[in-house]
Amino acid sequence: MTDLKQTALEIARETLAAIDIPATLRRKLARSDSRIRVNNADLDLAAFQRIFVISIGKASVAMARGITETLSPDFPASGIIVAPALDGSAPPGFRAMIAGHPLPDEGSFAAGRAILDLLATTGEHDLVFFLLSGGGSAMVEQPLDPRVTLREVQELNRTLVTCGASIDEINAVRKHLSAVKGGRLAVAAAAMKVTLGVTDVPEGQESALASGPTLPDPTTVRDACAVVGRYGLLAKLPTPFRLRFENPETIPETPKAANPAFARAKFQIVLGRHDLFHPAHRAAEAAEFVTMCDNTTDNWPVAKATDFLLEQLAALKRANPGKSVAVIADGEVSSPVTGNGVGGRNLAFVLDCVPKIAGRQIAVLSVGTDGIDGSSPAAGGVADGKTLARALAQGLDPADYFRRSDSYTFFQKLGDAVTTGPTGNNLRDLRILLAD
Repeated sequence: MTDLKQTALEIARETLAAIDIPATLRRKLARSDSRIRVNNADLDLAAFQRIFVISIGKASVAMARGITETLSPDFPASGIIVAPALDGSAPPGFRAMIAGHPLPDEGSFAAGRAILDLLATTGEHDLVFFLLSGGGSAMVEQPLDPRVTLREVQELNRTLVTCGASIDEINAVRKHLSAVKGGRLAVAAAAMKVTLGVTDVPEGQESALASGPTLPDPTTVRDACAVVGRYGLLAKLPTPFRLRFENPETIPETPKAANPAFARAKFQIVLGRHDLFHPAHRAAEAAEFVTMCDNTTDNWPVAKATDFLLEQLAALKRANPGKSVAVIADGEVSSPVTGNGVGGRNLAFVLDCVPKIAGRQIAVLSVGTDGIDGSSPAAGGVADGKTLARALAQGLDPADYFRRSDSYTFFQKLGDAVTTGPTGNNLRDLRILLAD
């Protein structure tokens, strides 16, 4: 393994270690005796009779551990954890539930019901921590109309995600049909509410996290109807939902900022985009690389993103002759599946770079911070200027593997797949480009 590849791996490892969720929660909440800090305001834990925790999403287990470590031993908490899988045991006093992602399943319905039942028992002298991370929209669900079936909700979700609508448009529809999304969990709890998020959603779009169960909903019934009309969805919707949109006056509006439920509610992102950039930037500079961060390429097609970021790297190198340089990028790239291979968008990003950096003193690494890239068991991959020659010597054609969406197999055969295992985190993808 060349020095540049090794350095890229070391920067990635340091970055992932720096965004450890339990440690971050302890640091951000800064508990001192009975007080914690939420959005620069003090909250006195001693003022509450009971403390509950609702932890939802891909990082739910790690977040629940973090909050219990922060509160213990003086302020014990109990509650519900909803996750796609359990990576270790849940804290004492918690009910752990496994639910579906990316489509809701029976576990999602059970979790939604359990959470609503628990919140119904809370009063004004209780405190509820809502811990939210990616995937929560699918993992916790309950339809507003109790007659709606799981199959109908799954059909609704399939229709929405395949119609070409943006995530904001999808959320506008499903928030208005759900008993747990779009601020309705906040309304369901009479307690003081503190929501802490680990999210890769852009700033200003926090209500997209888990479909905003504890935040005022900025969308309206009219917005939802516009989405259904814009994408010609009415005839495609399951009957109960079609009837609602044929008679939009029957769709209850989601709670807005003036709702009394939000008067005793706080929200804070504890891990976000900047928390990913900062440790990566520090690690690269500590390795004596002139470093810049770039978030321009979020949602770009993979080939356009690789061209842009490699040009950014080249420009930085031209501006700093004789020095090693680094570009740190985040976000997600678009890499449609065109074959039946094993891979993901991070591996595809690096694979697309292989011929573009051939023979050059460059290394490229891309990993998912959750430790899972697409259908592969890896977090991502790493390549340098010698990767193409090594691949061709083994009879591996990068273009063929890219065409078959088999990027994992390509890098696994070269020993350059980056495997971390599930990290319990869920920030944006991390890309590191280095040049000597």
